[in-house]
Amino acid sequence: MTDTSTPRSAETPGPSGVTRRRLLGTAGATALGATGAGAGYALARSGEPEGTPLSSVGADTAMFHGKHQPGITTALHSRGHLIAFDLAPGAGRREAAALLRRWSATAERLMAGEAPEGDNGIALDSGPAMLTVTFGFGHRFFTRTGLESRRPVALDPLPPFSSDRLDPRRSEGDLWVQIGANDGLVAFHALRTLQTQAGGTARVRWQMNGFNRSPGATARPMTARNLMGQVDGTRNPKPSDPGFAQQVFVPDEPSGTGTAAVPGGGSPAWMAAGSYAVVRRIRMLLDPWEGLSLQEQEAVIGRHKSDGSPLTGGDETTEPDLEALGPDGLVIPLDAHARISRPDQNGGATMLRRPFSYHDGYDAKGVPDAGLLFVCWQADPARGFVPVQRKLDRGDALSPFIRHEASGLFAVPGGAEPGGYVGQALLEG
Repeated sequence: MTDTSTPRSAETPGPSGVTRRRLLGTAGATALGATGAGAGYALARSGEPEGTPLSSVGADTAMFHGKHQPGITTALHSRGHLIAFDLAPGAGRREAAALLRRWSATAERLMAGEAPEGDNGIALDSGPAMLTVTFGFGHRFFTRTGLESRRPVALDPLPPFSSDRLDPRRSEGDLWVQIGANDGLVAFHALRTLQTQAGGTARVRWQMNGFNRSPGATARPMTARNLMGQVDGTRNPKPSDPGFAQQVFVPDEPSGTGTAAVPGGGSPAWMAAGSYAVVRRIRMLLDPWEGLSLQEQEAVIGRHKSDGSPLTGGDETTEPDLEALGPDGLVIPLDAHARISRPDQNGGATMLRRPFSYHDGYDAKGVPDAGLLFVCWQADPARGFVPVQRKLDRGDALSPFIRHEASGLFAVPGGAEPGGYVGQALLEG
């Protein structure tokens, strides 16, 4: 797998020889006042040591170039932004190619902890903080750019679901960008920089902000929790699992036409090593949920809230006994979320979930607008997300406590080669 991360200091210069920290001088300069800031700048210019190198979260770096784009198998970030753009009137294939070339070059520098040209200074004293930037194409992008013949069959619109309450203004989009980092300023810096660089080529359609637990917030690495307090992600596939690449990524040599038996086999050649992202804004109805007793909540999910273990016993990774009986019938109810969403209950449907929680304040009645920015990755949505959501639609005990309010499906091509840009095989092929 090439979508991996390695520690790298924010002091490492890029092509310009300038790092975000070098522009400031030292990480502690602003705390020292005008004299300290001036001294820090003098040290940087004289070539003398700049202070203690960044360590821990700030120094962690993900690679931009590789077989796959970053931000897919990267560990969950503590901060994230999802943003969709529509191409501006008159912008076509040539303008889109120029934008992706510009965005890719900027993403590479930002992920290395480098300040792009004309930087706004938001993250001058920060390291990369495991920043990743991921780019994708929506269904209408291909019409806007005259590339309808190269649009993947797998990008056909998702079918309607009975739980949908979708706001079209916050759904779909020509271009999609996922930004993740383990520092809020670093994430926002990337968001603002890329939005500014869109210029007159693309306009923001919608934008959403998310968060997860910060690295180091628990005594040991643990599966994330969502805003319902539930352990969320226990059965997520891992890169070390057999068949992971075939389930999540389009084959290196896709068939190009038709519907193949292999997931992703019907994707065009430019999608090789890419993936398809389903994005759903799922509002959690927290007041009704929190009105349930602990026992009722655990029956809805099918797992213990304390540690994510199945109701039939063991620890989080123990296989649940779906046939186990208790005094009142099945220990794990037929409509329990953990039962219904299992791959073996959905014809083997598998997807890699990489979500963010969100909270957008309260309405006039004091009801929280909060929930999950659900992002899942698969080689073919028709074999990943769609079968599971259809099954959940027919009788998931969790459904009364959630509402799907926005949706998007995006083709995310493979990673860019050094000197190239994301989507180059599509836009120049």
